[in-house]
Amino acid sequence: MTGMLVNTPSARRVLGASLIGTAVEFYDFYIYATAAALVFGPLFFPASDPGIQQLLSLASLAVAFVARPVGAVAFGHFGDRVGRKSTLVASLLIMGGSTTAIAFLPTYQMIGWVAPALLCLLRFGQGFGLGGEWGGAALLAVENAPPGWRARFGMAPQLGAPVGFIAANGLFLLLGLTLTPEQFKDWGWRIPFIASAALVALGLWIRLKLTETPAFAASLKEAPPPRVPIAELFRNHAVETIGGTLAAVACFAIFYLTTAFALGYGTTTLGYSRETFLGVQLVAILFMAGGIVAAAWLADLYDARRVLMGGCVATVATGLLMAPLFGSGNLWLVGAFLALALWVMGFVYGPLGGWLPGLFPARVRYTGASMAFNVGGIIGGGLTPALAQGLSERHGLVPVGLYLAAAALVSLIGLIPLRRAAAD
Repeated sequence: MTGMLVNTPSARRVLGASLIGTAVEFYDFYIYATAAALVFGPLFFPASDPGIQQLLSLASLAVAFVARPVGAVAFGHFGDRVGRKSTLVASLLIMGGSTTAIAFLPTYQMIGWVAPALLCLLRFGQGFGLGGEWGGAALLAVENAPPGWRARFGMAPQLGAPVGFIAANGLFLLLGLTLTPEQFKDWGWRIPFIASAALVALGLWIRLKLTETPAFAASLKEAPPPRVPIAELFRNHAVETIGGTLAAVACFAIFYLTTAFALGYGTTTLGYSRETFLGVQLVAILFMAGGIVAAAWLADLYDARRVLMGGCVATVATGLLMAPLFGSGNLWLVGAFLALALWVMGFVYGPLGGWLPGLFPARVRYTGASMAFNVGGIIGGGLTPALAQGLSERHGLVPVGLYLAAAALVSLIGLIPLRRAAAD
């Protein structure tokens, strides 16, 4: 009977809508991170020292992380009061519109300081829309999950990460193979941002066909929605919010170290061509997808919290291997490290889609899941590429690996007190 529920057209539509939104999310975020690592420095942040250019460019990534909790509060408010469907449509429009607009920005050489200001403003728009995207997509999947399938339905938004990464990475790789470096710097980098509009249109087409989730409809029958969801969340669910926030730190640290930082480090300090390194990352991201699927099945079979804790322990070990493998200068060992790190990321990221929403009752679930995930993103990913860049320039890769291990320990500490069963 459960298998029949999973294979229905409505279930496939729900999972597709959940996946496409986070695929757009990671596509948008990764094309920005890639462009920041490759070309945004000289285009938007001119400076006499190329290292300072790179640092300022990577630091602009953090603007979206500041915006994410603001978006989480705003979209969580309406998601818990009005409903999941309309809020998800709005978040996708804002996020996708901001990304597409970056394609048409003039550079610093054209309009001076206004160019980086506009870039950071649109980056804020990306983060604001994303603040409501992941939480809503996870709720859409989990609140439609049959009994015993919470983690496997919850992995749908998580799989959006490798899908979006592959789309972004593949497009940049194609551009690198077909354009000269001058063409890519002059106008080619704009193409991935324009292409985002097509993905957003697909996501909207799917999401507009959805109905409201059963859990939200049931919560409205039990009681009126909270007037101020964020206030009720902090008043009644502070422990779950703090623990869930810390639990999300490790996955962000791994992702941005193995993507944005690794690409910049690999193409400068290690000296690999952009196309070569993008190809290595494209293969490695498949291990992340495999890790997500394996972790979700184990979470339904055993316990999501234990799987997450095991992933944190594995992340500590991965951090300690960063310097000897990633810094080896051997492309095979570099690829092995990236594959290992992204496989491990599947275990600290994959179960979050089903586990994190389950910490909160339906009436404040959108706000709770969104706040925990996005504040965790600030801690784990906001300044991570820039900090890693600074650490590596001064002290090499050893402290960068220790940084990753420390992020995993933070998540492990957050998971320890959250022993109670997930909410229905």
